[in-house]
Amino acid sequence: MAALPVYRWRLAPDGYATRRQLRARGLRPGGQGVAATLERPRRRRGPLVAHLYRVDLAKPVRPMTPGRWAALAAANRARRICPVCRRDAGYVIPTSLGMCVTCAFPNPPTV
Repeated sequence: MAALPVYRWRLAPDGYATRRQLRARGLRPGGQGVAATLERPRRRRGPLVAHLYRVDLAKPVRPMTPGRWAALAAANRARRICPVCRRDAGYVIPTSLGMCVTCAFPNPPTV
């Protein structure tokens, strides 16, 4: 079993990219495993590690179908509906509150 090559920050050879770099090029890893790692040293803590994938093995990003667009819209709509008053809040409900701001703070303090 061979170990993964480890490159220092900004010293990775051409042909490798992180997930974000692949996505910026319109690509995805496409089932391939991590080909190498990139380490950025830090003081007082362990290094930051990024996984690198081979660009030549990457596949194009799958296009959004009408069904996927509909599912994404339904999920975002569900995040805006308050579970207490069942109204559309017009914004994404904060997970820290678990309900819309109006239900969380029914009587605002008067100044």
